[in-house]
Amino acid sequence: MTLDEQISFLTRGCVDIVSKADLAKKLESGKTLKIKLGCDPTSADLHLGHSVALSLMRRFQDMGHTAVLVIGDFTAAIGDPSGRDSTRPVLGQEQILQNAKTYTAQAFKVLDPAKTEIRFNSEWLNPFVAGKDLLTTLQHITVAQVLERDDFKKRMAAGNPISMLEVLYSLFQGQDSVALEADVELGGTDQIFNLLVGRQLQKNNGQEPQVALTVPLLVGLDGVKKMSKSYKNYVGLTDAPEDMFGKIMSIADEVMPMYYELLTTENLEDIKAMHPMAAKKKLAHILVTRFHSKELADAAQTHFETVFSKKELPSDMPTLSPESGALLSAVIFTAGAAPSKNKARGLIEQGAVRLRGEKIMTDNVLSYENGDVLQIGRRHFFKLVK
Repeated sequence: MTLDEQISFLTRGCVDIVSKADLAKKLESGKTLKIKLGCDPTSADLHLGHSVALSLMRRFQDMGHTAVLVIGDFTAAIGDPSGRDSTRPVLGQEQILQNAKTYTAQAFKVLDPAKTEIRFNSEWLNPFVAGKDLLTTLQHITVAQVLERDDFKKRMAAGNPISMLEVLYSLFQGQDSVALEADVELGGTDQIFNLLVGRQLQKNNGQEPQVALTVPLLVGLDGVKKMSKSYKNYVGLTDAPEDMFGKIMSIADEVMPMYYELLTTENLEDIKAMHPMAAKKKLAHILVTRFHSKELADAAQTHFETVFSKKELPSDMPTLSPESGALLSAVIFTAGAAPSKNKARGLIEQGAVRLRGEKIMTDNVLSYENGDVLQIGRRHFFKLVK
């Protein structure tokens, strides 16, 4: 690739590039660049929204550069305030470390393990806080800079509190870049302030400032809000192949180009020329292949086409033998089709549960005949046996 082609490939889908001239200079140097991505393990699972930055990092790896995935075991105990309208709950160290184990395993579904360094930021932030370095660094960050943050402005206007730990968060993230001597840092658009603080701290420490690249926040399955577990509009990286395929097929046609641009390297003009259904199946197959395998992607597509396109029941339904007198919500929960009985009742009230093809809208004792089919949502089918 020419230099311009490299920059175009590496910044595809990016919103902020600070700066393109700095990136060109680093690429022209011919050295192996350190590409940093910080990830606070605040929950156990990653979803496609997280994989946007991971996919960008993989592009750098494919160009011969080194990915440094920073697990924020120190910063997770504070909580990143970026884009938040309230303070995050503080996590215990045991929970943080448990979540971190799942993060690294899931990240390697996208990243090349041979070209990835895993670092925990407590390694340098614990001594940074314990010594005098923190006080020295604070001299170079002004109150005005911090209060210019849009998220802080909104919270103050709404009367929501901002803790001093949250004020210091961007400084700690920036110190990660100093400790690693990062060449490039990646993040969502809500991270731009933190990334720029990293550039400033590197300058203060006599380092060449990192390039800051931000990617859009991926829209969720509802086509409106950002993908988030709290909004229940996400596709988890550990979702079963059939669930992942089916969820991707449910995204709105108008947001599909965004998924292609941010999650694949497919030619966008070719995709736009395809029928939306064909393009969506292709996208679902690409992503299920990436996070599982081609064989499982083939099987998931066959299952989708059989059940949803041809309106047939799947041939390999698991069997279920509900206890006599069990409420429908308890049966759904026991079958693993809902994370709780309350969620199961919600599915019933939404009309997402069918018995023998008929909707069940009330949570009563389940009455069924041997061989009846219970459908829960769009992807769960069970054959009931006594």
